[in-house]
Amino acid sequence: MSATRVGAASAAVMAGFLMVVVASCGPASSGGGSETGSGGTSGSVGTGGNGGSAGSTAGEAGSSAGAGGSGAGTGGSSAGTGGSSAGAAGTTGTGGNTGAGGGSAGRGGTTGTGGNAGTSGTTGTGGCTPPAQGTVVGWASTGSGTTGGGNATPVTVSNVTLFGMAVAGNTPAVVYISGVLGAGKVNIGSNKTVVGLCGAEFHGHLAVSGSSNVIVRNLKIVGYGVGNCALDPDYDSTVGCSSGNDAVTIENNAKNVWFDHCDISDGTDGNLDTTSGADLVTISWTKFHYTPRTDPTGSDNTGAEGHRFSNLIGSADNVAGDTGHLNITWDHDWWADNVNQRMPRSRAGKIHILNSLFTSTGNSYCSNAGQGAQLLIEGTVYSGVNGPLQVTQTGVMNAPKSGANANVFTNTSGNTTENGTVFAPTYTYTVDAASGVQAAVMSGAGPH
Repeated sequence: MSATRVGAASAAVMAGFLMVVVASCGPASSGGGSETGSGGTSGSVGTGGNGGSAGSTAGEAGSSAGAGGSGAGTGGSSAGTGGSSAGAAGTTGTGGNTGAGGGSAGRGGTTGTGGNAGTSGTTGTGGCTPPAQGTVVGWASTGSGTTGGGNATPVTVSNVTLFGMAVAGNTPAVVYISGVLGAGKVNIGSNKTVVGLCGAEFHGHLAVSGSSNVIVRNLKIVGYGVGNCALDPDYDSTVGCSSGNDAVTIENNAKNVWFDHCDISDGTDGNLDTTSGADLVTISWTKFHYTPRTDPTGSDNTGAEGHRFSNLIGSADNVAGDTGHLNITWDHDWWADNVNQRMPRSRAGKIHILNSLFTSTGNSYCSNAGQGAQLLIEGTVYSGVNGPLQVTQTGVMNAPKSGANANVFTNTSGNTTENGTVFAPTYTYTVDAASGVQAAVMSGAGPH
């Protein structure tokens, strides 16, 4: 803008200068005629007057251009003289150009130098800070321990393809999930920590297959079978819901695996199944539930029960690779709406259910000790459910009803007494009084 103002002022000064030069080009005031031409009438402000048209020489428009100033310049002091006959005074002589203002136009300031471009920041997490990681309790704390990706610099992903790439392989990594990922199948490699940010969700099938040292926390995991098993891409109508995928599968000798503060629902087959020699697993502060559905067709259909079978430990009896494995701790977990059975259904392993909650009204049964399994249940609440405790085949269960680690059974039907001799955990843990467990689990389980 400074350059524009300087140009306009210069134009005004030049126009006045040209007026003076043009007026000075005529002869002195006496013309060729015998009479002196009368001066032009008082000129109005204009762009510079022409000399008189009559006479051999045009009369001067005036001796000088009007004086500058804030107003228009005045006309010349005398009109130009005529030629041989009385020259008509110049046609209405105009005064000089508008005089320039008092001082000459000031120079504009020099153009300032722009600041240096700022350095962009590192990719943020959308204002979300994941909750601090707690301390693992139970079987996942044993062996070589469960540390996941450790102190690796977190990377944030927002689609299922990038998520699959980020958790592949064995290199330690910490992976943040942002937003709701599109449905897909992902296997988590060894030495990984996966953390959901601010309501993050994974949909489809999440596997920990053959991997070790894996942590998944603060994440909502939704299987394919939300209200309808046929939504699963692997669903076979000649079989039924069991032909589809689990929401989560821990399998193929995976070990030291910890799921913490998750919400897992609507697996077509199961919500979270542990099979094929997997070991040293802790599932803590996690909620399991289903959207209502049925399983009406196929050779393995379960009809109105909808195959809403949450947690299977061991896929079959007498699997050689399961012997001495499938050791799992369920710590402060919640089996909630529409779960029909398998909370869990277990084989082979040493299973510890600690300070957990069962409220799945209308179910078939809750906790099962099947072929070769030992179940220890402490400080746990069964409320309004059917078949709290079930022992089949060679399974053994201990679920005390008195003492510091007593369980509570409220408005239940079916078996509530099992006092077999089971394993003694080798890890350190504390049993909270069952009286406070329901409130604590309902407010604390799931992502935060």
